[in-house]
Amino acid sequence: MFSLTSKSEMLPIIVLVCLGAFSVTAQKDPHFVGDRSTIVHLFEWKWLDIAKECEEFLAPHGYGGVQISPPQECLVVANQGRPWWERYQPTSYQIISRSGNEQEFQEMTRRCNNAGVRIYVDIIMNHMTGMSGNGIAGSSADAGSKSYPSVPYGYNDFHQSCSLNNYNDPNEVRNCELSGLKDLNQGSEYVRGKLVEYLNHLIDLGVAGFRVDAAKHMWPADLSNIYGRTKNLNTQYGFPNNARAFVYQEVIDFGDGAVRREEYTGLGRVCEFRHGTSIGNVFQGHDKLTYLKNWGTGWGFMNSNDAVNFVENHDTQRDGDSRVLNYKNSKPYKMAIAFMLAHPYGQPKVMSGYDFNGHDQGPPQDGSGNLISPKFNGNSCVNGWICEHRWRQIYNMATFRATVKGTDLTNWWSNNDQQIAFCRGDKGFVAFTNGGDINQDLNVCVPEGRYCDVISGEVSNGRCTGKVIEVRGGRAHIQLSSGEDDGVIAIHVNAKL
Repeated sequence: MFSLTSKSEMLPIIVLVCLGAFSVTAQKDPHFVGDRSTIVHLFEWKWLDIAKECEEFLAPHGYGGVQISPPQECLVVANQGRPWWERYQPTSYQIISRSGNEQEFQEMTRRCNNAGVRIYVDIIMNHMTGMSGNGIAGSSADAGSKSYPSVPYGYNDFHQSCSLNNYNDPNEVRNCELSGLKDLNQGSEYVRGKLVEYLNHLIDLGVAGFRVDAAKHMWPADLSNIYGRTKNLNTQYGFPNNARAFVYQEVIDFGDGAVRREEYTGLGRVCEFRHGTSIGNVFQGHDKLTYLKNWGTGWGFMNSNDAVNFVENHDTQRDGDSRVLNYKNSKPYKMAIAFMLAHPYGQPKVMSGYDFNGHDQGPPQDGSGNLISPKFNGNSCVNGWICEHRWRQIYNMATFRATVKGTDLTNWWSNNDQQIAFCRGDKGFVAFTNGGDINQDLNVCVPEGRYCDVISGEVSNGRCTGKVIEVRGGRAHIQLSSGEDDGVIAIHVNAKL
């Protein structure tokens, strides 16, 4: 049974529903400046190095935002050589880490926002460190008694200890300890308050959003409560009134467990891990390029406006999954990133890290464990950092993506095997070969003229340092050998000679 409700009684309900829908949609907005639309993860970089990179490289090359490493105080794991994962072992919510202190953090957000590049924080709300010891600022952690006095958290702020073994049990996934990390009870009002306080402090400091680590291991209702209590973004850093923090959540879902991505898409975007394994398979030759025609939901991915997609992230690049490409697979890796940035699907994120030979190896550091700043030789790094975002084939595709933003994918062409090409409206064109040579006329959609291929070179002083492609009547002769270093050609209207 139900009864009709008067219009005046219905109005508050309608307003609440609309506000809820607005809030969720707003939390999927990365707040890019202008046409920029690519995020780069500057993994383990120092705050002041990021500030300088925003000004000198990221902004001029069309990058829209930076994902940074966790900024909160973490345990010092000196007896294992300061591995990268120590940043995921929180001891307090003070803004101090090997990347810098709070003053340096705020300088980074100010300078990056002034350059038109947003900052997204890798946020840890699922747990506290599962190891006992001291944090980088001296905060103590006693994992046995679950005592973290610098927050403070105590035994009753955590779920009962249990091992996470069964991923088909959603209660175990959310309430037990991931890899021995002490599992916070986000259903506790006190814990929620501490987490909201931390997020709001970061918003005060000028961040644009959050990558939520281990979101899969927290109940969606608890996260909804926490997100809903955060402040609007700080207008002093150039954000509009009533702007909400961009939220993207780590939910690893390959369809083989109890937790589903779709449980979290109502709260913000979700990291699409299937994208990385699928694109890696394709560009390693295990699937045909022609199958990419229905890339996106046709491959079992989330809806485009729900996804943050990537070729690899800091976990998957070192986890040993043969499907996942990284900087060590140079040609297919560059091709996969070029395709990701040329295709309209999702919100792409590019990885930029350091050279490693083992899973746990930490970033470049001196004898005292202090991070070493990247050193550049042109657009490459020379002291242990890889700086993938500075590779010509990658940064020029970030510019390509910014140039074609808002256009549709059109004029798909393939040879029904390992060669494809497509346009992005009338602003850009790409062609790929993963087998055999392309040597024919193709529809390229951009206006007539001579264009610089931004993969083999770039425009410098009005000249192209790579291939020049001449467009007449919407067509051009495309020559691309399977033996070339990159296997892709890309032109766009801002690379016209």
